[in-house]
Amino acid sequence: MNTFLRACRGEPVPHTPVWFMRQAGRSLPEYRKVREGIPMLESCRRPELVCEITLQPVRRHNVDAAILFSDIVVPLAAAGIDLDIKPGVGPVVEEPVRDAAAVAALPELTPDRVDYVAEAVRLLRAELGDTALIGFAGAPFTLASYLVEGGPSRTHARTKALMYGAPDVWHALCAKLAAMTRTFLRVQVDAGVQAVQLFDSWAGALSEADYRRYVLPHSRSVLEAITGVPRIHFGVGTGELLPAMADAGPEVVGVDWRTPLREAAKRVPGRVLQGNLDPCVLFAPPEVVAVEVSRVLEEGRSAPGHVFNLGHGVLPETDPDALTRVVELVHTAQR
Repeated sequence: MNTFLRACRGEPVPHTPVWFMRQAGRSLPEYRKVREGIPMLESCRRPELVCEITLQPVRRHNVDAAILFSDIVVPLAAAGIDLDIKPGVGPVVEEPVRDAAAVAALPELTPDRVDYVAEAVRLLRAELGDTALIGFAGAPFTLASYLVEGGPSRTHARTKALMYGAPDVWHALCAKLAAMTRTFLRVQVDAGVQAVQLFDSWAGALSEADYRRYVLPHSRSVLEAITGVPRIHFGVGTGELLPAMADAGPEVVGVDWRTPLREAAKRVPGRVLQGNLDPCVLFAPPEVVAVEVSRVLEEGRSAPGHVFNLGHGVLPETDPDALTRVVELVHTAQR
């Protein structure tokens, strides 16, 4: 079995496996070349292009896992919600969802609407050999935030206003988004992905009490529906939420760079951890990077298993050679 998959299950591994969030993307010149002139959502709908972009970091960096090139709003757009990913801005929703009528009008996602995703997965499994393939989706809270705010937000004020002021509407919205997410992940698993990651990018905006009341039931309903593959749950700024996120049921808990892995291991005992090098460390001199990689690996030994990753996604300005060196350092480190 692939080293990454064994680590996700807490099994012994010859070396700590490593992959990077956003490893396929703007940091790679070959990515910028192949994506030139093609809008983001359209790129996600072309199986051959998705396959090529997903494979690029595997070829270049020798990572232990590939992650399907896609975007968390792909299932929303596929269901028929009017949105676009605007360069430099992010997902923008034409008609924000802020009341019961708008929630009731949301369409359902059926598997045939994302058949191009299944085709891309099949193409990738034929190409990847022993390298594992990770599928992913956005968690209901993060998707809801985009829909309610109409786009990215620093404060999530409208989202929280709906959550606090109309909890029935909020839970109905999240239930619909959880159903879309389950469908999107099942399509990927049925087509052959070997692990999944549920991204709750904006959950760090919440208190633990609010997370448990308004978010946890919906994230749990997603993860409980996905069986037979390791499940990873990750959020940004979620150090105080780690126990609650673990209660959603993942085998692996992703940790951003703010929380030491030793501390995370205490907060979620018995869980495999993923993370958590600060992406900005990659801009430091190689000798500094080596020290930090060694520190993360040492802290990762506090958990039953460790998958090395960044504490968030690769920044676009990152030198790809820095990522390649990190993979070499991780693979050759003494366990």
